[in-house]
Amino acid sequence: MGKTYERIDGRLRAFIEEQPLFFTATAPLSGDGTVNLSPKGLKGSFAVLDEHTVAYLDFAGSNAETVAHLRENGRITLMWCAFQGPPNIVRVHGRGEPVFRDDPRFEELRARFPDIDPSPHGLRAIIVVHADLVRDTCGYAVPFMTYDEDRDLHGKRFAREDDASLSAYFEKKEHIATSIDGLPGLPLPLPPAPPSAPPSPARPI
Repeated sequence: MGKTYERIDGRLRAFIEEQPLFFTATAPLSGDGTVNLSPKGLKGSFAVLDEHTVAYLDFAGSNAETVAHLRENGRITLMWCAFQGPPNIVRVHGRGEPVFRDDPRFEELRARFPDIDPSPHGLRAIIVVHADLVRDTCGYAVPFMTYDEDRDLHGKRFAREDDASLSAYFEKKEHIATSIDGLPGLPLPLPPAPPSAPPSPARPI
């Protein structure tokens, strides 16, 4: 019932771009380390960069487990579920990396997200994932659920922070600079955000 794909295009790309929610899973190399699973939302914060590469904006939060795990070993799985319409589950298994604010690639990558203003959300990094394996499965047991709208609470909370206060907020949190298992997480202090770049033209894939 499952199918493996060589690339992210056509129907597969359309499906994942339509979903308002996806999940990320990462883990440290240690056999007794903490597996992390996170939901990701906010319309416009996910992008397909090409047939084998996707990315999403990593916003302010109370931990940085995904960042820490990717810095250690790069392994990541992304998952989308159809909560409306025909049943479907899509997983992208791959290697990811956090691109931080002071990385030369950051500004160009940020321009690939023209449908969201990241400034109210405390943008920390952009997670880029190179797909090794792309699969879908039936999703017959996934329930129907309706999407109403994104919550506005995240933007309201972090819009009042500037770079200095955001760094101070992160430094107070136990698992931002260091993961639950003691791995290096988000580098602090947070580098200043570069000026906004104009959106780049759509790139055919």
